[in-house]
Amino acid sequence: MGPGPYERHRELLQQAVRAIATGGYCAPFTHAGHGAADAGMRSTRTAGKVFGSLLGRAFELDQPGELGRVSTESSPYGIAMDIGYPRCDPAALVAEAGRATAGWRAAGPYRRAWLAVEILRRLNTRSHELALAVHHTTGQSLQAAFRAAGPRAQDRALEAVAHAFAESARVPADLSWESTRHRRQPLAMRGTCTLVPRGVSLLIGCPDYPLWNGYPGLFASLVTGNPVIVAPHPRAVLPLAITVRVIRQVLAEAGHAPDIVSLAVAEPEQRLHRRLALDPAVRIVDFTGSARFADWLEQHAHQAAVFANRTGLNAVVVDSTEDYRGLVRGLAHSLCLCSGTVRTTPQNILVPAAGITTDEGRKSLRDFGADLSEAVDRLLGHPARVARLLGAIVGDEVRAGLAQATRYGPVVHASAALRHPDHPGADVRSPLLVRLGARDERVYAREWPGPVSFLVSTESTSHSLALLRGTVGRHGALFAAVHSTDPLVLAAAETAALDAGVHLVQNLADDLPADPSSASADLPAAGAHFVTGRFRVVRSRRHVPAAGTAVVEPERSPVPDGGSAASLVDV
Repeated sequence: MGPGPYERHRELLQQAVRAIATGGYCAPFTHAGHGAADAGMRSTRTAGKVFGSLLGRAFELDQPGELGRVSTESSPYGIAMDIGYPRCDPAALVAEAGRATAGWRAAGPYRRAWLAVEILRRLNTRSHELALAVHHTTGQSLQAAFRAAGPRAQDRALEAVAHAFAESARVPADLSWESTRHRRQPLAMRGTCTLVPRGVSLLIGCPDYPLWNGYPGLFASLVTGNPVIVAPHPRAVLPLAITVRVIRQVLAEAGHAPDIVSLAVAEPEQRLHRRLALDPAVRIVDFTGSARFADWLEQHAHQAAVFANRTGLNAVVVDSTEDYRGLVRGLAHSLCLCSGTVRTTPQNILVPAAGITTDEGRKSLRDFGADLSEAVDRLLGHPARVARLLGAIVGDEVRAGLAQATRYGPVVHASAALRHPDHPGADVRSPLLVRLGARDERVYAREWPGPVSFLVSTESTSHSLALLRGTVGRHGALFAAVHSTDPLVLAAAETAALDAGVHLVQNLADDLPADPSSASADLPAAGAHFVTGRFRVVRSRRHVPAAGTAVVEPERSPVPDGGSAASLVDV
C-alpha cells in the first residue's frame, strides 16, 4: 500500500509550522526546484490552451440552487471572455454549507490541514493558468499576475494553513485532573476539548489581488473547520472560480461534501456581497479593499467575525537617505507597478518643505520631485519594461480620478498614455504625481484609484509623521514606509506606525509588505485572532468511576497514522 495523503504532506506541513514558530519564512512553492512542493507545474503553452478553452463557455461547478448563468468580466487587453458562471440562490448555498459543517468539523484539524496542502499542490500545477486569469481580469502585467497568483500566493496560503493548524493543535483533546470540591477525598476527573468552528465563512473577493488577498482567509477558515462561500468581485471572478473548482474536486475525491466550498456570483446591481454578509448563518467575513466597505461590514454584519483589511492611504515619509539614487529608483518602481491599479503603490509621499539630507547633498522638495519624475520616465523608456511594470486600466473610475487629481496642484509627473507592445489596444497609463501642501488634506486623505500619487509638502519630518499617524489611523493603509538616517526618526516612525496600526518598512524603497514582489509579505494584520477568531473551544467533563466499574469512553475522531495533530508542532 502506498503512502497516504498525510505521509505525502507531513514534511511540508512541518516545515511551515516550524517557520512560523521561529519567525521564519517558508516558501516551498516559490523555491519548488529545491523543495518538496514541486508537483509538476503546467507549461505556459499548456496553460494558455487551458485558459483559452474556458473562454466563451459555461463554467461548470455542479452547485446547489442554480438559477441560470451570469457573465460579468471583460479583459482590458481586448480578448472576449464571456464566461458563464452559475448564478445560484444564495440561500441554497448558505444552507448547503451549513449542512456540510458537521462532517467537516468531524474531520479534525489533522485531515483538514493535509487536504489544504493537497489543494495548494494542485493549484501550484495551474499557476500559469491562474496568472492568465488574473492578468485578463485585473489588468496586471503577466509577470505581476504570476507573482500574485502563482507560487508566492500559494506560499502565503500555506502560511495561513500552518498558523491555523498550529493554533488548532494547541487545543488538548483529553484532560485529566483531581477535584476536591465539597469532598474530603480527591475526585478523579476526566474531560475532553473540542474545537468548534464558528460557522459559514464568506470570502468577499477584491478586484485587484483576488488570490493574493483571498487565500489567507479562505484557507484559515477551511483548516479551522468552517465551510466557505467565495463571492468574487464581478470584475475578477475567474481566478477564484478556478480555485473553487480545484477545492471542490479535492474534497469530493477525499469523500467530503464539495459544498464545503462554493462560488457565489451575480450581476453587480444585485449587491450579493451585502446580502450574504448579513445572512444570520454567515459567521465569518473576510474582505480586503476599500475602507468604506470595510466600515460598512463592521457596522452592519454584527452576527459575524469581520476580518477587514483596508487598502487605504499607503504613505511614505522621506527624511534623509544615504542612497539617494536608490531611493528615487525604488520609489519610481513602486509608483509604476501595475499602474497603481492594485492599490499597493504609495499614494502619499510626505517630504519636508525645507528638503532632505542625502549623500548627494541637500535636496529641495522641487529637486526631489524632478528627480523622481525623471526616474519614472527612465524606467518606462523601453517598451519591454512598460509591459513588465504597468498594467491596463480596467474601469472608468480610474480614468476619472486621473483627470480630477490634476486640478488640485502642480503636476510633478503627468500621466501619459503608453503603447503596450503585445496589446496595442490596451489603455496603459504612466503614474500621475501631483504636489500638494499639508493643508490639502481633503485631497490626499481619501483613497484614489489607479496611478495617482501625491507629493505632500510638510513643515518638518515630525509633521510628516503626525500626518501619517492621523490619515492612516483614520482611513487605514496596507503599509507605511520611512526613509531616514536618524535613529530617533526611525524610532518615532515606528511609534507612529504602531499608533496607526499599520505595517512599517524602514529604508526599503521597493520591498513593500503589501505587494507579492516583496521578499517577505505579511498576512492580514489581525494577528493571532485572524485564526483563533474562527473557532471556539468546547469542553466536557466527568468524574472517573471507582475501580471495578465499567467505563464507556466517548468516541473520539480517529487520528490518521503518524501521530497526533499536536505532534506536528514539534519545534
